[in-house]
Amino acid sequence: MTHSKPRITLYYCTQCNWLLRAAWMAQELLSTFGDALGGVTLVPESGGRFEIHVDDHLIWERKRDGGFPGPKELKQKVRDVISPQQDLGHIDR
Repeated sequence: MTHSKPRITLYYCTQCNWLLRAAWMAQELLSTFGDALGGVTLVPESGGRFEIHVDDHLIWERKRDGGFPGPKELKQKVRDVISPQQDLGHIDR
């Protein structure tokens, strides 16, 4: 069975105290995309891991991408996967 709405998974390192950062990003995504998402899941990890997946697409990896995305970058990357035609308003300008 396939789900119709994209799901976001945030993996964050508990040793690095990144829960608040991950939770804030989840809140930003839910407030921006709302009903377009099937959910946002926070997954505690270790070893400096911080990754953001939209379904099977890795859209952000801290080591690969050099740190953490800002809110604008985060929303654009998610939008580009789930709804490329969506206008993010002031973020896109």
